[in-house]
Order: sequence, then C-alpha cells, then structure tokens
Amino acid sequence: MEDLVVENLFNGNRELQIQAATQLSKLGNKQRHKLAETGIISPLISMLQSQDFEAIEASLLALLGLAFGSERNKIRIVKSGIIPVLLELLQCQNEELIELSMAAMLILSSCKANKLIIASSGTIQLLVQILNLVNSDPNNVINTLFTNQAKIDAIATLQNLSTCHQIIPLISSSGIIYTLLQLIHTSEKSSDLTEKAMSLLGNIVSWSENSISETTEIPGAIRIIVEAMEEGSPQCKEHAVGILLHICQSCRDKYRGLILMEGVMPGLLQLSVDGTWGAKNMARDLLFLLRDCSDYASTSKQSKHELMEQIMQAIDADGEKVNGTTLALVQEMINKLNI
Repeated sequence: MEDLVVENLFNGNRELQIQAATQLSKLGNKQRHKLAETGIISPLISMLQSQDFEAIEASLLALLGLAFGSERNKIRIVKSGIIPVLLELLQCQNEELIELSMAAMLILSSCKANKLIIASSGTIQLLVQILNLVNSDPNNVINTLFTNQAKIDAIATLQNLSTCHQIIPLISSSGIIYTLLQLIHTSEKSSDLTEKAMSLLGNIVSWSENSISETTEIPGAIRIIVEAMEEGSPQCKEHAVGILLHICQSCRDKYRGLILMEGVMPGLLQLSVDGTWGAKNMARDLLFLLRDCSDYASTSKQSKHELMEQIMQAIDADGEKVNGTTLALVQEMINKLNI
C-alpha cells in the first residue's frame, strides 16, 4: 500500500492523487515519516496549487500529518516552498481551506529553523492585515470566512515567531499592538482568543521601551489590560499582570499613576491571593511598585501596619469601595508577603 501511495502521488491522475493523499493521512506516524523520505512532499505541495478544492484539502491534511511530531518534516515542507502557497490560500474564499492553511502555518512556525523563513515571506504583514479586517467590521466577508479557531491560530503563529528575537522588531512594527488590544477589548475575557492575544502582547511589550510607549499611548490600553487581569482565565490574568508590571518597572514615575487611575488595586489584591504561582509573585511586585513611597524597594523595613495603610490609601485614591472582603484579602496578602 505504501508503494502505491508514493506511485500515485508522483504519477497518478487527479483522482489517484487525492486518494493517495487521503490514504497517507490515515497511516501511522512511523509509516508517514518513512514515506516522507521518498520525496512525497513535493507532489503534495503541487496539489495545493491545483485550484481543486478536494485536492487542496487532501494535500493539506496529508501535510499536517507529516508535520505533526516531526521537526525534520516541518523543515522539509518549508524548504519545499509551501509558505507562499499557504499565504495565497489564506486569502481564498473557502472557510475550511483557510482554517486548514492556518493550522499548517501554526505547526510549521513552531519549528525554530523555520521562523526566519516564514517571517521574511510576508506572513506577519498578512496575518496582521487579516486580523485588522476581522476586527474592524463584524459584517466584513472575511469575518465569515476566518473562524474563531483560525483567529486563534493566527495569533498563536505570531506568538511562535515572537520567540525569535530577530523577528520581534518586525512584529512590533506591524501595527499588531493596536490590533491585539482591540481584539482583547471586544472578545470574551476568559476566551482562548484573549489569552493568546494577551500572551503575544506580553512578548512584544517585554522586548523594548518603544513597544511599551506604543502600548501606553493607545487610548484605553491600560484599562483593557486591567480588565483582562480581572476577568480573564488564570493564564490570561498572569499575562496581564506581567504586562502591567513590566510597564511600571520600565518607568515607575511615568506609569504608576496611569495604572492606579484604572482602579487596578482590588483586582491586583485578589490576584495576589488566588492567582497562579507566577501571577501571585508578579501581583506582589506590582503592589510594591504602586505604593506611594519614595523608596519602594525597601519593603522589608516596613511594618505590616504601614503596608496596610499604603495599600488602602491607594484603593481610596482610586475611589474604590473598601469592603470586608477586600480587607480580608489585604490581610491575607500581607501575611503571605511578610518576610
């Protein structure tokens, strides 16, 4: 059967090629990876350029199977010239092909050796353009074609690329920061989409002072991040508080007041008590930075009473109501933070 699959992919007619690609998808990992050694990636990519829905779908599924779990095959597929073909497919008028193409781009971008090739092929610009169109008008035709999963995969692809420091400047200068903030603002805060968007934003903001400045200059940006910290999934909350901490650490005098103005304290206190391990630590660090004292680094010298007073003053300054629950959270936080 394996020999027949290879033969039909190289020399078969349309029907035999589609049949072979479908059979390839159903083989086990070892069999698929063995067949990849025979050069079958080349005819599969040729099928993607056929303008034939069935052939393209069968080829994409077969290529996804070859790429899954094999860094070597991911490299082979990219070296065979698939990226420009996928970029074309992402602009087609078929929802299923767009989703499969986006899934393929996501898997291929997870391979370190592929990142620079993908980034230099115009992928970043196209994905940002698509996300902008999707977010700008709910009635836009591309919104009906680009499914929620495709949006998540697009952001995850950019996130994969952002782990390469050489690529972050390209991502940061693409206009993605505004796009991500708008997606976070308009999406359900506990959704996978918001979590992925917040994670990517965190990678970008941690890269340079320019990224921080661009983020904070967007109207409502800090408020959007604070809302995600309050309402997002546990991981989203961790990303959000990490972004706020990074912003405040970059220039406390400049950003402390802006963060406090958005009513961050109650959510920050809550996170310091019941957030993830990372969120708790970052919430603690941000609380210390937001305190109104000249030497905010000398925390060990301050008494519990002083810390309580300063935190409550910050809450009062925000105009937040201090109820019994908040007081209990403050007390529990101080008990945990005392050294």
